[in-house]
Amino acid sequence: MSIPIQPLADYVVAQGEEAEAKTASGLYLPDNAQEKPKTAKVLAVGKDVKQVKAGDRIIYKSYSTTDVKLGSDEYILVKEEDVLATVK
Repeated sequence: MSIPIQPLADYVVAQGEEAEAKTASGLYLPDNAQEKPKTAKVLAVGKDVKQVKAGDRIIYKSYSTTDVKLGSDEYILVKEEDVLATVK
């Protein structure tokens, strides 16, 4: 998959995963009540990124991202230091 963003330095470009639309008890949540996802799939990494690679799933600090919308696609830019973990 080719993405239109090439990150610089220690930035990671990722695409956030969908928030849960239903609670554990079966109630459906409206869009504004859904919690912002804190996991994402890495699409590209900058040249200084050492521990994350494209294709990884990550957990990140949700308050430290830059949201970008290009066409109908939404991306997030995260500094590598704000990536907390990878998900296996």
